[in-house]
Amino acid sequence: MLPDPVEVVRAGGPWTHRDVTANACRFHVAEAGDGPLVLLMHGFPTFWWSWRHQLESLPAAGFRTVAVDMRGYGGSDHTPHGYDPITLAADMAGLIRALGEPDALVVGHGFSAFVAWTLAAQHPDVTRGMAAIGMAHPARMRKAFMTDGEQRRMQRYALGFQRPFVPERQLTRDDAAMVGRILRRWGGPGWPDEQTVDVYRAAMLVPNTAHCSVEFHRWAIRSIPRRDGRRFVDAVAEPVGVPVLQVHGLDDGAVLPRSVDGSEEYAGAGYERVDLAGVGHFPHEEDPAAFDSVLLPWLEKNRVAI
Repeated sequence: MLPDPVEVVRAGGPWTHRDVTANACRFHVAEAGDGPLVLLMHGFPTFWWSWRHQLESLPAAGFRTVAVDMRGYGGSDHTPHGYDPITLAADMAGLIRALGEPDALVVGHGFSAFVAWTLAAQHPDVTRGMAAIGMAHPARMRKAFMTDGEQRRMQRYALGFQRPFVPERQLTRDDAAMVGRILRRWGGPGWPDEQTVDVYRAAMLVPNTAHCSVEFHRWAIRSIPRRDGRRFVDAVAEPVGVPVLQVHGLDDGAVLPRSVDGSEEYAGAGYERVDLAGVGHFPHEEDPAAFDSVLLPWLEKNRVAI
């Protein structure tokens, strides 16, 4: 039997849960520690809990660490609209201010890496630096989807998500069994264990989460030929002026390492890329020690605003 969805969203640990209002939306966050703010943003199909390891290691290193449920996930508001990267970036810019901080080092995994790139491009005043985990720059990702057959096959699930009603039913059928299949397909060898799968399956059963999680994918595909999609690409076309860290698992089952190539063109001189062996799309969960050995030195180097 799966754990209760409400209980997993408010899972206990060495962190504090609270709700914060920003950009006319209520966000659930788990936070710990003091020091410069590090904002951790999860991807699909997870929620704040994906950063549970870093909610211990980063505070121990002297950082105020906040893991947020993105709009439409976990304990945050499940709004009918607002799942494009520009709106989601405005959410996070507002959240940083609502947390009482002038800026943050932002870490985005999966689709939230799109948000991190957008934050750095559109809200550089609140973005001290950004890390993209398991995802290319948005322009590179779109090009890979359009031109690389293997990458397109890996993301064919997103094409299936364009149908009305059906994807939501698929995601929640059999107690969200599809979530487990996605995690195993995208993760590296031997990950995840059954307990982890059960937590993510339960979180997907929070009412309306399946629909909201699908909405980003619908926007990502449908916007390609549309004016709002072109506006988005234009908005992130110029190199960002903050330090950028790119971390990618060599066994990533969602985004090919070669799809990330060229992302450095959208960063300034402060671009670093690390490819990790033996892990897939979720390096921060699959091998927290290896991931932290990359993230923590980068955070420390950018602890003080340049």
